[in-house]
Amino acid sequence: MAPALPPLAAPPVGGLSVYRVPCLSDNYAWILIAEGGGGGGKATVAVVDPSEADPVAAALDALGGRLDLIINTHHHNDHVGGNLALKARYPGARVVGPKADAARIPGLDDGVGDGDTWPLGALLSVTTFATPGHTRGHACHWVPGGGALFSGDTLFALGCGRLFEGTPSQMHASLGKLAGLPPETRVFCGHEYTLGNAKWATALYGGANAALTARAVAVAAARAAGEATVPSTLGEELATNPFLRAGDPALRAAVGLGAGASDEEAFAAVRAHKDRF
Repeated sequence: MAPALPPLAAPPVGGLSVYRVPCLSDNYAWILIAEGGGGGGKATVAVVDPSEADPVAAALDALGGRLDLIINTHHHNDHVGGNLALKARYPGARVVGPKADAARIPGLDDGVGDGDTWPLGALLSVTTFATPGHTRGHACHWVPGGGALFSGDTLFALGCGRLFEGTPSQMHASLGKLAGLPPETRVFCGHEYTLGNAKWATALYGGANAALTARAVAVAAARAAGEATVPSTLGEELATNPFLRAGDPALRAAVGLGAGASDEEAFAAVRAHKDRF
């Protein structure tokens, strides 16, 4: 019997199809198929942040048994744990990841840095952003023609990553880079954390953000039905994610800060509140 096709995570955009592969307990790896050029050009197949090889390989085999690129956002094992096994299984697959973390990305072939643009097949390109905060070498990868951002553990649906190696100021600046992307950009983050994030965010806001309250209800219903909540859109995150709303007076009031505090101070207070929740 042929292996089951993985689910499309969202409708294809600009010749980019993204498939969701659940891994470990709450991770997502993302398989990308970028259409080839005219004249029957071969599609490019990539996977973002394969935490483990077996479920990714099963999904790849259902999609044709090819892999060209392994794309990493940062060095944590729940994002790179499948790198070497996938390289061995699919000869010729190259690992692309943040050059700032080259020593910690298993099997890295091509290091990319802040502002680098590189091809994803014949028709699409990827722009990499250095986004330190969660780790010192974290990077996010934006496919503008495909309307997709692969944000790893920098930006979650209704959250952001813990500051294991960076500072609040660094993470605030990193999120600021992402906040300027088009609001229709789909955010493919690395974990299904949205329900817990929604509970925290609504407790923080205390009903002062109607869009957040409505989104939290929808997230709870989706999870109760066993549905994924990722991807979200950047527009949704700008409207409801506390970590992208440091200038919001209601948010500042919730963490005991006024208009005189800097956005970095407000972000740090929100991150501290989440860490204590």
